[in-house]
Amino acid sequence: MSQRHAVVVGAGIGGLTAAVALHCRGWQVTVCERAPEPPVTGAGIGLAPNALRALDAVGVDAARAAGGHVPATMGARRSDGRWLTRTATADMAARYGVAPLAVPRTALTTALAGALPPRALRYGAAVTAVDGDAGRAVVRTAGGPDLSADLVVAADGIHSPLRRAHFPDHPGLHYLGETAWRTIVDAPELRVAAMSETWGRGERFGLTPLSDGRLYLYATAPAPAGTRSADPRAELRRRFGTWHDPIPALLDRIDRLDPADVLQNDLYDLAAPLPRLHHGRIAWLGDAAHAMAPNLGQGGCQAIEDAVVLAHLLPVGAVDGADPVPAALAAYTAARLARTDAVRVRARRVGRLGALRNPLAAAARDLAVRAAPARLALRGMDDLFDGFRLPG
Repeated sequence: MSQRHAVVVGAGIGGLTAAVALHCRGWQVTVCERAPEPPVTGAGIGLAPNALRALDAVGVDAARAAGGHVPATMGARRSDGRWLTRTATADMAARYGVAPLAVPRTALTTALAGALPPRALRYGAAVTAVDGDAGRAVVRTAGGPDLSADLVVAADGIHSPLRRAHFPDHPGLHYLGETAWRTIVDAPELRVAAMSETWGRGERFGLTPLSDGRLYLYATAPAPAGTRSADPRAELRRRFGTWHDPIPALLDRIDRLDPADVLQNDLYDLAAPLPRLHHGRIAWLGDAAHAMAPNLGQGGCQAIEDAVVLAHLLPVGAVDGADPVPAALAAYTAARLARTDAVRVRARRVGRLGALRNPLAAAARDLAVRAAPARLALRGMDDLFDGFRLPG
């Protein structure tokens, strides 16, 4: 009996998790990444309890791989520093069995890549087309040989060329009207112990203690798509320099960074759900399948869930008798499409609340958030944080 072969297109968190999960199931895996080398800079990613449980199901201990520092509290604040809502992470751990963890993206991707066999991961291998309709898929790469596979995992990101090629009638991406900046700073003397997002009038500033002791910072503001300033550090200072402590001190740290270390991306989500998450022998996951606003911190988490569920539904690696892959991909769509689209829609709605610019509307929002009991707010996350289940 020969070993089944999967080609994963994209070496982001979702793609690498899928590769690790399939490798654990006995598949031969090839990961094709168009970038010439692994990223050396990047932002952080929050791993909610659902993502941590999914990673644990394939033997990945994120805390051991990237450090185990966990913030004491998390919540939302006003620009003057007043807390609107706050929850102890110990309460979250008690409710969901594990506390959320935020890690540097590069640390997580390095750990996932390290769990793969040698030479499974190919950088500088841009996939140009996939024919996934026949008995086996054919993957074409720029300047390289064609690859034959039983399965292709399309983890090729928010602008997914494979999504556009195989769902040409889909409306594609929807611009959310905001741009975002992200970076990581080292500021141990500030002793930031809380994961928080501060809301102004249309603008937001988030700070998250990472598992290695550094701080992941992000900010959003309304802007036409494609708007860029000459110096992102000066733009952040202009917008957020008068906000509550420790934001001004953190902006001082950003001023010391190379401008290239401050990432800026316009925010998009998928305009509508895909009709299905598979086509022929191709399965889509993560941003390629259901790009969503970052407001719930679930984009990467849902990609991890996708990867683990997909691998769980597929047969073990040895080819034996009838081909069960097409039925497994149909089961993957059935298991994941409704959940991921519900999260996409919810993330967009939450983002609209955070981006309110009218003073009266923003004040009413803040009053409503402050009035909600913390236990009810936590209970409202049950479907997200406690919603990961392996089918069957």
